[in-house]
Amino acid sequence: MVASMENQTNETSGINMHDEMRRAFALLSGKWKLEIMWLLNQRIYRFGELRKAIPGITQHMLTAQLRELEADGLVSRTVFAEVPPRVEYEITAKARGLGPTMEALTAWWAEHGRSVPVKPAARGRKAKAVAPKSE
Repeated sequence: MVASMENQTNETSGINMHDEMRRAFALLSGKWKLEIMWLLNQRIYRFGELRKAIPGITQHMLTAQLRELEADGLVSRTVFAEVPPRVEYEITAKARGLGPTMEALTAWWAEHGRSVPVKPAARGRKAKAVAPKSE
């Protein structure tokens, strides 16, 4: 028998798992957070690299999403005292715990992604077209 997630409570501690999972989902909710986390799970990124890697995201939205992830302890921001200033973002040890979840989502997508209808292009900053290299 599969137990329903609705209002599951850990009898010994009185924790309502539905409420706890809502808190967990809220950490990663937002249009761009999962994509940012997926990229940062691959390597350390500078701000400009992240912006280029995520078509459609605005500078303002990337800044806001990174600040929220940092405040939640999922992303760390390192500022280097250089001219021009350099800022790097990486996932924290706490966020690395989400690695198996990211891997499971990747495996699920590899199996089922082709059956998901393609949605129209996202709103926001338009991705720049890359001109073909001339020889």
